[in-house]
Amino acid sequence: MVEVFKTNVKRRQESQILLLMLSRTFPSLKINFDLNDCDKILRIQGNEVHPVQVIELVEKNGYQCEILE
Repeated sequence: MVEVFKTNVKRRQESQILLLMLSRTFPSLKINFDLNDCDKILRIQGNEVHPVQVIELVEKNGYQCEILE
């Protein structure tokens, strides 16, 4: 299963901090950012992706995050 999110993360340093937090919270998932994409994509792959929890964690850290349709 793959979930793709649109974010407003602009800098690599910001994405690395979020990646660390997300990886600690969801250790079994493969997580990466594509900041070159116009939607600043957060891509999460794994057996059990919990989009609501991902969005809450990203937003709790001051960034926008929504499922990309």
